[in-house]
Amino acid sequence: MLRYIVKRILQAVPLMLLITIICFALINLAPYDAIDALTTPDMTQVEIDAIRQEYGLNDPVPVQYIRWLKNICRGEFGYSLLSHTKIKYDLMVRIPATIKLILPSYLTAYTLAIILGLIAGSCRNRWQDKLIDGMCSVGLAVPTFWFAMIMMYILGYKLKLLPFIGMHTIGKENSFTDYIRHFIMPYTVLVISFLPDLTRYVRALAISQLKEDYVLVQRAFGASKYEILFKHVARNVLLPLVTKLGMALPMLVTGAVITESIFSWPGIGQYFLKSVDALDYPIVMDILVLSGSLVIIGNLLSDILYCIVDPRIKEPG
Repeated sequence: MLRYIVKRILQAVPLMLLITIICFALINLAPYDAIDALTTPDMTQVEIDAIRQEYGLNDPVPVQYIRWLKNICRGEFGYSLLSHTKIKYDLMVRIPATIKLILPSYLTAYTLAIILGLIAGSCRNRWQDKLIDGMCSVGLAVPTFWFAMIMMYILGYKLKLLPFIGMHTIGKENSFTDYIRHFIMPYTVLVISFLPDLTRYVRALAISQLKEDYVLVQRAFGASKYEILFKHVARNVLLPLVTKLGMALPMLVTGAVITESIFSWPGIGQYFLKSVDALDYPIVMDILVLSGSLVIIGNLLSDILYCIVDPRIKEPG
């Protein structure tokens, strides 16, 4: 196992390097000059050149890339062009806020999807299956931003049951009850957003497993329908779901961009959109690299979890 993990990590290193190259190249190929975010129309050319020199924008692109990569490897993500604050400190505040929202939302959707998917798969083409599949179709068709705004209008504006902006009420930052009241609406929106795709995935896996010979054997031995479903089929369905769980890792950082922006949740999503709008390219590059790296790490975790969940799977190579 240890040799396999080391091998997969070594394979991931060149991929991460490639991600940094792509992100840096895309930002440099964008149809704007980074200096535009730092200058004003009334500045003289001498002042503009001085700013270019200060930020190293006069250096050749390969030199800028190597300098940026060295800083990333040291854990230094640079400074925001506009606020002049350290990006590292901004991320240390915003990433936990995003995780607090995304992690419980995804785990809830993941758990519900297993239950609903197994029920739908075992009741294929019956009313239970049609009901669950219909709800999934509606969930996939409804835009996240529209559902979020409807919830804000009904629960926040009309009924005034819940606050709909921010993570805390000013002056109540240490109140857990106040946090939960702010948390409910974005949490619900994200659960509804994640649930349909996961449920349909589990349903397809369940239908496939119910056709296997071991199901017929269990029925022949007198096992009940629910015992077969939740004791045997569920165990085999969980293995492919490990891939979904591993690939969900990037969502811990960038999985709620729209939802965070609508509810003004102080996480990475809102931070990223504001940076794109303000042409604050150091922040944009750092978040893109972080998200891309998490995709690779998610794949690595999926492979490792495969070996842990099912010992029958041999380590490749």
